[in-house]
Amino acid sequence: MALLPYSKCSFLFSVIFLFLTLSSMSEAELDAHYYDKTCPQAEKIISDAVHRASTFDPKVPARILRMFFHDCFIRGCDASILLDSTPKNLAEKDGPPNLSVHAFYVIDEAKAKLEKACPHTVSCADIIAIAARDVVALSGGPYWNVLKGRKDGRVSKASETVNLPAPTLNVNQLIQSFAKRGLGVKDMVTLSGGHTLGFSHCSSFQARIQNFSLLHDIDPSLNTEFALDLKKKCPKPNTNFSAGQFLDSTASVFDNDYYRQLLVGKGLFSSDQSLVGDQRTRWIVEAFAKDQSLFFKEFEASMLKLGYVGVSENGEVRLNCKVVN
Repeated sequence: MALLPYSKCSFLFSVIFLFLTLSSMSEAELDAHYYDKTCPQAEKIISDAVHRASTFDPKVPARILRMFFHDCFIRGCDASILLDSTPKNLAEKDGPPNLSVHAFYVIDEAKAKLEKACPHTVSCADIIAIAARDVVALSGGPYWNVLKGRKDGRVSKASETVNLPAPTLNVNQLIQSFAKRGLGVKDMVTLSGGHTLGFSHCSSFQARIQNFSLLHDIDPSLNTEFALDLKKKCPKPNTNFSAGQFLDSTASVFDNDYYRQLLVGKGLFSSDQSLVGDQRTRWIVEAFAKDQSLFFKEFEASMLKLGYVGVSENGEVRLNCKVVN
């Protein structure tokens, strides 16, 4: 093999060095002890705010967990979901998938207290990540050390929420969606287990229980008894806009019931139920349905991985999570 002349080698080395330097500048290094010296009480302040809100409103845990997923899936974990719309820009929080998140006030309350205790120190993106861990633990799930040091983004567009995984996706589409964020098949099945918390309105699954296809009125992958119960709760036309169904039978408890329900045809969303019909994902569902501790261990690992998506040094620490500095 011919050797490159010295000048070309030197140039190539310079390019590689510059690339590595820029990469290290743009990708933030997260650390579980990031605020130990600058704001040691940060996690307690956030935890107290989450606990107070969850005691007052039992829907808060599911909403904050969903907030974290939705934030990280758009522009990375940069708190872009918290920015308010302006006369010239419709922000993520006003995109259709986020209209039911509602729990933004919990993060705002924690941020206000943090600004008094440690001004201009804790990012809104880190608050969401810590709050997501807290609601899982508060609901009976695992507790992990959140890696911190994220910066807040300055861009938020409602139009980009179309990139969130829809409840109608099949396994191929889910795998592709998660792969774009650097998440594998196991991460996808594991993070789908976040649906062990929460409630869905009829509109997200109505197509499965009414006029599903030319051959079937009801999606044949649905448990028949379960489907008939859903039809009673969600008649068509439906004048009760708050009607819907809990995502599993223990919807306020973080456990592995979600996976057990999938195995008996009681997955509420077609995206969830599709995990049982594909050999690439069914074995993971079965493993988690049998072993809750395994699910907890994998959920912790996948949440840490999700928390690294799109993390960048090229941001700011907002003084108010609703607006850029």
